[in-house]
Amino acid sequence: MQLNDGHAPEAGGDTVRSEPVSTDAPQRLWFDGELHEAGKLQATLGTHALHYGSGVFEGIRAYATRDGAAVFRLPEHLARMRKGCELLGMDFDIAQATEAVLATLCANRLGDAYVRPLAWYGDGGFGLDVTGRSHHLMVATSATNLHLNGNRARVSVSRWRRNPASSLPPLKLCGAYVNSILAKRETRARGFDEAMFVDDNNYVVECTGANLFFVRDGAITAVEHPDALPGITRDTLIRLTGADSRPVSMEELLDADEVFACGTAAEVAPIAEIDGRRFDAESPLSREIAAVYAATVRGESSWSGRWLTRV
Repeated sequence: MQLNDGHAPEAGGDTVRSEPVSTDAPQRLWFDGELHEAGKLQATLGTHALHYGSGVFEGIRAYATRDGAAVFRLPEHLARMRKGCELLGMDFDIAQATEAVLATLCANRLGDAYVRPLAWYGDGGFGLDVTGRSHHLMVATSATNLHLNGNRARVSVSRWRRNPASSLPPLKLCGAYVNSILAKRETRARGFDEAMFVDDNNYVVECTGANLFFVRDGAITAVEHPDALPGITRDTLIRLTGADSRPVSMEELLDADEVFACGTAAEVAPIAEIDGRRFDAESPLSREIAAVYAATVRGESSWSGRWLTRV
């Protein structure tokens, strides 16, 4: 793989892992300005987001590095979250959310971690008008849980279509992900690990929770589609590899040498097959890209300094 000038990872030793955290210690959760024991907080049954999906979330990762825990591309994640909150009419303070993420990670003594900030509308009666309703912000953390389990996934095209951007903007709006749940349930019932969305013109959109890339004759291409989430991991890989970004038909994707999915939770996940079309079992370039990405998020790349927020 040829990286752009100045993009090569710096030499590093063994991969850094977080120190073990006692499973007996109560996990802390940040809620509306304070840290609490997670198990002691509850939402009422009249919560608006429970009934209508009126919330916005992000999936963020923290990693153990030689200099301690660090959050990968935190400002970009929170800027995207603010866009979703603004659409729903919720106030969102990036500085407060940043403090909440770092405080929660510190309280739970996590190095490698998945971070879930969530903003949502609370009580205020039924109905779709959210004007004047109470809204809340929480941050939870957990031990790392890989989307696609870090394996070479078997993927199938879903009969469901992705929410069109003209109906729902491609942001992390809670209610929008019912679309992904339906697609994943349908393809898993047919024995596959993951679902892929295509549009009515047979152009590739994305998977249920990950963007797509493919490799053909050594060239790397990022699948581009207006209905797909503008992924932060996707943007990272384009910058690291110099990949081309453009619309891709299903026919072209199936003609690839390698295909891989990417996302905060998935990281870089080679795909084994799409509806019976098998890809190179070694996935050599995909695995090289995965190694470069791993070095970057763990502070071992020349890119790391601009993308890591120390805890």
